Amino acid sequence: MIEIDKIDSKLVLKYYSERQDIPWIEEKFKKDGSISIQKVFRLKEAHLLKKEGEFDEFEYYFQIGELINDYYKIDKDIFALKHNFFFHEDIDLHDGYFVVTSKISLLRQVDRLINQDIYIGGDNEDILPHDEFLNLIKIFPTSHEINLYRQAKVTSILKNYFDNIKDQEEGYKTYINKKTPVYNSELRKMFQEDDILKYETLLEKLQTMLSNKVKYSEDQWQEEIIQIILLLFPKYVAVFDEVRFKDIDNKTRRLDYGLIDFMGNLDLIEIKIPFDGSIVSVGKYRDNHIPKRDLSGAIMQIEKYIYYLNKTGTQGERNLTKKYKDTLPEGLEIKITNPNGMIIMGRDTNLTKRQLADFEIIKRKYKNIIDIFTYDDLLRRLELTIKQLKQL
Repeated sequence: MIEIDKIDSKLVLKYYSERQDIPWIEEKFKKDGSISIQKVFRLKEAHLLKKEGEFDEFEYYFQIGELINDYYKIDKDIFALKHNFFFHEDIDLHDGYFVVTSKISLLRQVDRLINQDIYIGGDNEDILPHDEFLNLIKIFPTSHEINLYRQAKVTSILKNYFDNIKDQEEGYKTYINKKTPVYNSELRKMFQEDDILKYETLLEKLQTMLSNKVKYSEDQWQEEIIQIILLLFPKYVAVFDEVRFKDIDNKTRRLDYGLIDFMGNLDLIEIKIPFDGSIVSVGKYRDNHIPKRDLSGAIMQIEKYIYYLNKTGTQGERNLTKKYKDTLPEGLEIKITNPNGMIIMGRDTNLTKRQLADFEIIKRKYKNIIDIFTYDDLLRRLELTIKQLKQL
């Protein structure tokens, strides 16, 4: 049996046995120079403060730490630690702080994952709050949890071949969910100010461009908008302009921009200067507002490019990867797997409710292969993003 006591300015491990006599300690010291208690405390004779008792029933007191400036500094050698651990003097220490299930040293587990000294509790609690240390004790895997995990891994395979297999995976997940503490993540708040500044800058930039679109050439406009798109859709890690490839008739085709996502998948984008009235017709055809020529042409162009690119197959992938290897992240290869398209064009603030409704039907019709955005869609997306960030 072990107990943790505070005696004067020392942190003390008290060891005794209710089942057997323990004179073996002196013999072990003489033979090996050290003893191991519960596979966690590696003690030498120099750590022994005193021995009390008579006959063969003794209690041994070992110093495992000392009080320094309101903190008990743990003896690193006893636990084989690289870093120092300090527990505030107000903490009611007991063996559970040092020995967890299956006689494992919790301090050693933490020590392997850090690169600095640890203070727990007190004025330095920001390094590792006492409550969080208690959570570490609470969530450390027990032998029961390990057994549940083993059963879950076995049944995950067996259930593919046998009926009436008890679902141990569900039992394991339920156990873990009950055991693991729930945290309110503050991760988004950490980047809140930077993100608000970024999106407000993009919003102001886009509003200024839309107010002065006549000052831009088509190439200048596209280059500015593509930068905004990359920041609005961060899944894309690379962009290519003037992408050329051969179609099935060996004719050279050219698309303005190709986007590459983090998996290497190629998507296409068409960017048009936002002239008014380029989205849906003012008049009706059989009581419907239909796509205007500019929109129909952009859709047809994207669909043809997707068709031709799919036909190029693996050879097309190799050609594009070789051509743009200096622009791609190292090791990333371009994949042509049913590319998606994106069209950025037109304004929608001057459309009637009926025109907007028919335009939404048009967008949804092509949703599986093409995303159609007006510039007002981009403005609304930025405004809503900023509003949500400010509410964090």
